[in-house]
Amino acid sequence: MPIKMLNGTFSQTMDVKGRMSFPKKLGEIIGEKFVITNGLSGCLFAYSQENFEKLAEKLEALPLSKGLQVQRYFLAGASDVESDKQGRILVPQHLREFAKLEKEIVVVGVLDRAEIWEKSKWEEFNSKITEDMIMETLEGLDF
Repeated sequence: MPIKMLNGTFSQTMDVKGRMSFPKKLGEIIGEKFVITNGLSGCLFAYSQENFEKLAEKLEALPLSKGLQVQRYFLAGASDVESDKQGRILVPQHLREFAKLEKEIVVVGVLDRAEIWEKSKWEEFNSKITEDMIMETLEGLDF
């Protein structure tokens, strides 16, 4: 069975109430109901219900001494969201604050999840990636 992979980069805007359009292409894969949680590098992660449950199972399998902080980081602030009739989602205030989301947003499909970034932070993050960094990682994969 082929993997349902999320990919692509989509610019969006967020209104003052914290609503944003979720890209239709990604929504068709991730579903109308999904989970948003703290991500890494200052973004949010969005998972389908199924993939979030897989993540939670992996986190639950960690020994408490190693997994407690990671479990809290990804699970405590997680929120279920659902697209409205206009295809918008409401990003909860605590997650908007975490990712410093204001108006200009970028949604990025990355394998099993989408990432939601403040546009300036996405641009800053990408400006630091070098071709040498990519090549070093690819070498480890026998690419």
